[in-house]
Amino acid sequence: MRTLILLALAGLGAQLVDGSLGMAYGVTSTTLLLAMGTNPAAASATVHLSEIGTTLMSGASHWRFGNVDWKVVVRIGVPGAVGSFLGATVLSKLSTEVAEPVMSLILLGLGVYVMSRFTFKGLPEGRLGKPLRKRFLAPLGLVAGFLDATGGGGWGPVGTPALLASGRMEPRKVIGSVDTSEFLVAVAASLGFLFSLGSQGLKWTWVVAFLLGGVVAAPVAAWLVRLVPPRVLGSAVGGIIVVTNVRTLLHSDWIGAPGALSTPVYVVLYGMWAAALAYSVRAHRRDEARKARTESESAEGRQPVRV
Repeated sequence: MRTLILLALAGLGAQLVDGSLGMAYGVTSTTLLLAMGTNPAAASATVHLSEIGTTLMSGASHWRFGNVDWKVVVRIGVPGAVGSFLGATVLSKLSTEVAEPVMSLILLGLGVYVMSRFTFKGLPEGRLGKPLRKRFLAPLGLVAGFLDATGGGGWGPVGTPALLASGRMEPRKVIGSVDTSEFLVAVAASLGFLFSLGSQGLKWTWVVAFLLGGVVAAPVAAWLVRLVPPRVLGSAVGGIIVVTNVRTLLHSDWIGAPGALSTPVYVVLYGMWAAALAYSVRAHRRDEARKARTESESAEGRQPVRV
């Protein structure tokens, strides 16, 4: 029972982050399951099965707040579903000894990307208004979907920054559209795992626990982002993913690092993580102060001149 409660809380926290940033539910949840010793394919299958419900709820919530561009959802979601089905099939055929370090390596790369992206750049806002082309969205969806299934996460970390960097959509619509299209990816990946694995290694109580936590969190995510700065949240989550997956790799058959080597590595990683969080907090405060000055100057400029 204690494990189920912890999993539900993890699902709640992961969905709060995902609904606020447009990424990190799968990466965070899969990292936790791997740390608990779950088979890599079963871990990814568990997360994607729970995501069917959480992404449906999240998509409905974003649609209600007007954060969804349905053309983008279809153009990125359909190829994403194809890529995730292929990724699930590939991962299911790998042995546990090979799959675990491979998945951790993918998750580590995604964690570094998430942490560096939000630490140094935050949520970038580029040029708005120009339509996104199919030749950009289709390959993006295919690659992001494949990585999502093989790494247990990756749809958001790949798709959200790419759409934000294009500068052609408002950040809120990028996050809403990516979260909504992830429903198609979750369904396709789940089917791929079920066809390849059956129910082998799956713990349905864990799926339900993740699902319940995520469903509760989905409507709250839009409110959370008003309290916790996305820049700081992204740095924090990225650091968790990096530290956890480095630990998995150090203890894997690939490296098998002794404790004497692992300890200084952890010290360096925790130091870098703390520095990234401190930098994000300072950068956020600078941005807020700059916005306040700009608004104050604009308000003064609009005041009538007294003669």
